[in-house]
Amino acid sequence: MLLIHMLYFLLNTIFKLTNNICSIKLPKRCDIMKNFEVLDTRINYYNEGNEDYISLTDMLKLKDSEFFISDWLRNRNTVEFLGIWEELYNPNFNYGEFAIIKSQAGLNSYQISVKEWSNKTNAVGILAKTGRYGGTYAHKDIAFEFGMWISSKF
Repeated sequence: MLLIHMLYFLLNTIFKLTNNICSIKLPKRCDIMKNFEVLDTRINYYNEGNEDYISLTDMLKLKDSEFFISDWLRNRNTVEFLGIWEELYNPNFNYGEFAIIKSQAGLNSYQISVKEWSNKTNAVGILAKTGRYGGTYAHKDIAFEFGMWISSKF
């Protein structure tokens, strides 16, 4: 847990020090894309309200093998973490659908995409964006958890 807090502090400091602002238009949700570097890999993020949403798609570039975000979503611990996060921060979270997903998580046959997760549960912590500058973006709390899953270097 201490490592996660240290990582959170480090990335928060990077966000404040980095002012690499690109004039990239994103669909409706934000006007400015920012980025920071981790191990020579540029990772985009944007700010909505007072919250940062980090590109999981960019973070995945740091992983050498063929892992996908959907692999992470199959993990029962991931689903439980996302459910707790949504419970804390999302008053419109669909608990009924979450219970169904949670009961299937971890099974060999279980597959879910970010788009399915968001649509079924009304999730706001992790989003799939389409288009030229699309990808999967997650609230910084969730992105840090994802980072720990893909590499201990995070």
